[in-house]
Amino acid sequence: MATPALMQNYGDRTLTLVRGQGNYVWDDTGRRYLDAISGIAVCGLGHCHPAVTEALVDQANTLLHVSNLYNIPAQEQLADRLVFLSGMDNVFFSNSGAEANEAAIKLARRLGNERGCAVPKIVVMEGAFHGRTLATLTATGNPKVQQGFAPLPEGFLRVPFDDVAAIEQLAAAHDDIVAILVEPVQGEGGINVPAPDYLNRLRQLCDQNDWLLMLDEIQTANGRSGKLFAYQHAGILPDVVTTAKGLGNGVPIGACLASGKAAQLFTAGSHGSTFGGNPLACRAGLAVLETLENQWLVERAEKLGDRLLQQLRLQLADCAAVRDIRGLGLLVGVELDRPCAELVELARSESLLINVTAGNVVRLLPPLTLTDEECSRIADVVSALIEQFALSAA
Repeated sequence: MATPALMQNYGDRTLTLVRGQGNYVWDDTGRRYLDAISGIAVCGLGHCHPAVTEALVDQANTLLHVSNLYNIPAQEQLADRLVFLSGMDNVFFSNSGAEANEAAIKLARRLGNERGCAVPKIVVMEGAFHGRTLATLTATGNPKVQQGFAPLPEGFLRVPFDDVAAIEQLAAAHDDIVAILVEPVQGEGGINVPAPDYLNRLRQLCDQNDWLLMLDEIQTANGRSGKLFAYQHAGILPDVVTTAKGLGNGVPIGACLASGKAAQLFTAGSHGSTFGGNPLACRAGLAVLETLENQWLVERAEKLGDRLLQQLRLQLADCAAVRDIRGLGLLVGVELDRPCAELVELARSESLLINVTAGNVVRLLPPLTLTDEECSRIADVVSALIEQFALSAA
């Protein structure tokens, strides 16, 4: 049991992890687990990757923090690299995904204020998850995580995910909409993958109405989807895109990238962060991007994701409890017809770490460094456990 000195917002945690190496972690009894959740899509290069470790040690021996009162070479290098790889124009660095999404929301509000909107509106989706600050919590489409934090900020209009017609109806009824905020694939919502043309249609709708298209790629970016950014599957360019999680491979960092008119909205003093873009985090980000490129891990994620999906679909084809198996790259979900949180503990007994989200979806977010054998092991263990679980619950 965790010390009572910690707030109890995480509930009871029964597993204590003390060491990691590659695609594995060890608990305080010495037991080894294959990590198929990667710190919730954070450690895309696995644990203690030598390139990241070397960069961190070197920077820790050089300079950790100076604040954004001064130029930071690693910050500028990381910004240049992200702009080049993404096709965007500029970057604001933060400490987390929620803060990156806050920056995106502030960009939309800033645009709305410049246009004279009393309360600028942002279209958000049912089932979305954008963070736990007050603004991102409001944008999140989960009443359960909002409970107890009223009053929530105004300015958000919610529609079903993957439903362009619903947004078109909003456009006809509201003249103060300034942006759409959406995940290319909903992670916390259950690995919900939209129609292939969804982002293209949203891009067209934003162009027609002069709105910002803002993509939350906190979980989908940094190669996990099989592209560096998931929007690159659609061949579009957003006005704003946020990333975090896998960018630092465990070192806290977030980034809000902007293009076109969105890139000119922040001016001197309009937004800031004490720790955002510090030398340590930016060195980690540079090491991650370099490793993704040098080891072809983005392309590897696409192949591994296809392999994992195919194996799961084959092995669970006759399991009536499985509603759907879906994913994009190494974001894979197995939806069951009943709540299945028990599968997390059952998987631990097989030395495998998984996650259940949306109550009934097994979420798999393994490292991009996964081997073919480890990929097969995940499929074998998860399939066997789901079949056993379905039989026991019948």
